[in-house]
Formats: sequence, structure tokens, C-alpha cells
Amino acid sequence: MDGMEERLQKIMAQAGLGSRRDCEEYIIAGRVRVNGTVAVIGQKADPVTDKISVDGRAIKPAEQKVYIALHKPRYVLSTVDAEQGDSRQTVRDLIPVSERLYPVGRLDFESEGLVLMTNDGELAQKLTHPSHGHSKEYRVLLARQPDTEQLATWQRGVVLEDGYKTQRAEVRIDSLAGKGAWLRIVMREGRKRQIREIGAILALPVVRIVRVRIGNLLLGNLKPGEWRYLTPQEIVALKEDRPGLPAFPDMTRKKPPLNTRPKAERKIPGRTPPPTTPGKPTRRTRPPNETDRPKGRTRPPSGMDKPAVRRERPEAGRKPSIRKPR
Repeated sequence: MDGMEERLQKIMAQAGLGSRRDCEEYIIAGRVRVNGTVAVIGQKADPVTDKISVDGRAIKPAEQKVYIALHKPRYVLSTVDAEQGDSRQTVRDLIPVSERLYPVGRLDFESEGLVLMTNDGELAQKLTHPSHGHSKEYRVLLARQPDTEQLATWQRGVVLEDGYKTQRAEVRIDSLAGKGAWLRIVMREGRKRQIREIGAILALPVVRIVRVRIGNLLLGNLKPGEWRYLTPQEIVALKEDRPGLPAFPDMTRKKPPLNTRPKAERKIPGRTPPPTTPGKPTRRTRPPNETDRPKGRTRPPSGMDKPAVRRERPEAGRKPSIRKPR
């Protein structure tokens, strides 16, 4: 990757020559040269292409920051180097670049999805530390379709085998898949194998896990094993101290009342109906009158009950008759 011009004192400070103020003193004293010429305050240089020296000794430019989005396939380790004797492939094996990169947001061996590879330790700390509250979003395939109670329990938090209760998560059914279902899960923590353990506790076996988002960074259309450099806009968005994109806006949206029409336009018995749009039929309402039956169930006063109807036993070959009171 090509370098970019930066202020000379910043380049020197990144190379470990002291603070920016100390580096400015070196420049003022005439001890710094750029491509053989004495440097001045405010001068800019490219740490990759320009030769910068202090007291005749060339300084080594700081390592350029690299940011890569990788779609980790299943059965690949989320580590830089495998343990001795372990021949399994790692995420570092998938990216043929010279810089030393580290994964941000690890996934277990059987899971897949978005992994950020970078040499920016400050950003890695910000994205992984729970205090910053950066969210991660997953698509999870279950072998069974969850019921309402199981989803509600997952959202509230589940006590794991070690006694730890998980934080509140956002969980919804994304689609059905035969006897199973795809879930969308947004979490702000990342304990080892947390999703699989919760599924086992709730009797919802987990078949597949795909991470689709870290903070503001999306997996997009990357296929398993593919990777790309982040855009400058994506890098800036990740460095800003924001928790991430809203997960499911429709889950927090308030449901509108059943009657959404303004109160003045609602049809009330006994009142003149509001004007209507030409061409649209409307239901007519009439005011109540004395002949209308009152609403609700009514009973006659005591002693005025309707007399019982007397029925006689039918004689053979005759139909039963009902006598009405005179």
C-alpha cells in the first residue's frame, strides 16, 4: 500500500523518537534531513518513499496500518499461528500480505463469517472491550423452530453452566428452514461458544453460525475465504466511538392504535357524518330512537318472569302439542 504525506514530527514520533514536541526541537536544531536536505518546521514527508534521517542516522518508518475484512470459512482457526503439531488452517493463511495481522472478533472452529484482520492494536482493543458496547450480529440456523417463550428467555439472558448470566440480546426469527429456523441475533458480548451453549440449554440445537456484522462493518457479499481492504470511510466509522448500526428497528417501533383516524373524523351515532371524498361510498349512521333495544342483557323484575310452557306427553300415534297460556 502506498504511503501518504504527513507532518515530519508525527512521522518521527511514530518511529519512537519521542513526543511530537521533542521531534520539533530536533527539526529546529537542524538535526533532521529529508532526502539530504535540512528539514523545517511544518514540512511534510512520505515515510514510505522519502529518506528521513536524524543526526545522519536513517529512521525506520512506523508500520503502516492495514485493515482487512475476511469471510472466515468453517473449520478454520481464528488465530495467527496454530499450536505445534496442529496442521489445521488459520485465518492468517488465507491473506497473503507481508504485514503482521491479528484477528479482531474471533469465531470458533465450526463457525464462519466476518473477521477483521488488522495491525491496529488500539482499534482492536476498542472493538473487543465490553465497555465500548460494540455490537455483533449473527445469523444462526437452528435444528428446531423456537417458540415464543424460548425466544423471550434468550432475549432476557440465560445462566450458563459456569453460573454467568448472559446480557440481554436481540433475537428474532429471520426465516424458516424445514423443521428448523434461521435466527438474527445481536449481542454486545462475546464469550467462548456462547451461542452454542445457549442453544443447548434451551433445547435448540445450533447447526450453523454466520457473523454478518461487527460494529458498523458489514460482511456484505464476501464468500467464504474471500477478503478485501476496508475503505477509508469504513475505517473512520470503526474508529468513531459508536456502538454500531441499529439492529432491528421494527422490534422497538410502537404499534399504532387500531383506530388510526383522527378523533374528529370517527363516526359517532347521533352526529352528522364528516364530509367524504367524492366517489368513495360511506356507511350511513342513524341516530338512536325509542324503539331501539338497549345494549346489554336485561332481565324482567322479580315476579314478572315469563310463565313456563306446559308440555303434555304425546299419546301413541300423536305428535306432542304445546299449549300457550291464555
